[in-house]
Amino acid sequence: MATATDGFKLQGDTREASTKNAARRVRAAGKIPATVYGAGKPSLSVSLDPKLVNQILRSASGHNTIFDLALDGENAKAMIVDWQKDPIKGHLLHVDLKRIAMDKRMRVSVPIVLAGVPQGVKTEGGILEQMVREIELECLPADIPSSITVDVTALGFGQVLRVKDLPHGGKLHFITEEETPVAHVTHIKEVAEAAPAEEVAAATPAEPEVIKKGKQETEGAAPAAEKGDKKK
Repeated sequence: MATATDGFKLQGDTREASTKNAARRVRAAGKIPATVYGAGKPSLSVSLDPKLVNQILRSASGHNTIFDLALDGENAKAMIVDWQKDPIKGHLLHVDLKRIAMDKRMRVSVPIVLAGVPQGVKTEGGILEQMVREIELECLPADIPSSITVDVTALGFGQVLRVKDLPHGGKLHFITEEETPVAHVTHIKEVAEAAPAEEVAAATPAEPEVIKKGKQETEGAAPAAEKGDKKK
C-alpha cells in the first residue's frame, strides 16, 4: 500500500497580505498566491511555483501528498487542502496549504481501486458496479495511502463488497460506515423496455381542437339562420 509521502519539496516566499491586486502581481511574476496555516502557528501569505504544485496534484496521491515546505528558513511538513483554478484556462489561481504534525492522526478521503475480474462477471454473466469510489479514514500522516486497492476476483453474482471488507493493515481507521456497499456484481440492465399499452394509447395524437371548434360553429349557425327566416 503506497503512502502519500513522495519526496516533493516546495519553496514558499512570503508576500504582502492577500488582496486582489497583490494576487495579480504574484501571478504576473509567474507564481501563484497561497495561504499557509495550521500547527498552532499564524497564517501566512506566500507565493509558490505553480509547476511544482501541479506535479503534486497530478501525482498518485494527489492532494493527500505530504511534502516538505521551506519557508522563512524553516522546513515543515505540509499538504494541499484546497485550490482554485481558472474555469476557462485551467490555470491555478490560489492554493491553501496546511502544516502537518506527523505525530497526530488526521482525516482524509482516499480513492478505492478495484483489482481483478470478479467470478460473477467471468462465469455468471454479471457486471461489476462500484457505488463508492472514495472512503473517509483517519490515520497518522505517514500512513496515508495513495489509494486502497482491493482484490475482487472472488466476488460472485449477487455478492456485495462493503467498507468493512477493505484492507486496512491495522493502521487505518475507517470513518465511513462499515456496512456501506462499495461494489457488487449484478445483472446487466436492459437498455429499453416495451412501453405499457396505456402509455401507447396516451401517446396517440388526439383530434385537433380547431376541428372540434369548426364543427361546433357550423352546428350553431343553423338557429341564427332560422331567426332570420322568421323576421321575413
